[in-house]
Amino acid sequence: MKKNLLLAAVSLVALSATAPALAADLAARPYTKAPPAAIAAVYDWSGFYIGVNGGGGSADTSWNLVNFGAEGSHNSTGGTVGGQVGYRWQSGQFVFGLEGQGNWADFSGDNISGITGFRNRTRVDSFGLITGQVGYAWNNVLLYAKGGAAVVSNKYDVYSTVTGANLDRADETRWGATVGAGLEYGFAPNWTVGVEYNHIFLGDHDITFASGAVERVKQDVDMGLVRLNYKFGGPILGRY
Repeated sequence: MKKNLLLAAVSLVALSATAPALAADLAARPYTKAPPAAIAAVYDWSGFYIGVNGGGGSADTSWNLVNFGAEGSHNSTGGTVGGQVGYRWQSGQFVFGLEGQGNWADFSGDNISGITGFRNRTRVDSFGLITGQVGYAWNNVLLYAKGGAAVVSNKYDVYSTVTGANLDRADETRWGATVGAGLEYGFAPNWTVGVEYNHIFLGDHDITFASGAVERVKQDVDMGLVRLNYKFGGPILGRY
């Protein structure tokens, strides 16, 4: 009994001695707030945009003199510059858009007619596109397909292969369809740069020249463009 009382007394004294030290340790620990969750930047493709573009292209053109036969084909090649304006809206990683584009062009080419022996020349001097877009975004990288209507302005000339004199001419504005694809990169909150390919289908069309001759002209246009856009609104969003 005495032994138990002695052990209890020793334990009580030891606890009394260590309690102030434990209390001091607890009081000395500062309260630290948990660090905030990391925020990842997410690029938003929504909003209106306006931009410029430039590149090159080729128009594959075939002339067929009505009631006489095929005169041959040629590629009209050259450069183009222009601009575009559009609107996009984003849903998840999918991006949808509408765009209007207008370009000046200088695509020209010719061949010697297999029927008349004259030089037939085609020049594309402008074109416009009205398209819808469907794309998929990986943050600030957008891959998209496009399609819609196209309009192309052409000039046609017939030259003498002996004197070089202009013998006949015609002008035409032709409507058709277009499809294309592009890859765009957002390098700043409101700036994007990209590359784009477009193909324009124009089919066959009868053209009446100044002399009264009728040519059935078939044409398709291909072009590659580099684009720079400024986007209004659509700030970078935060994702936790």
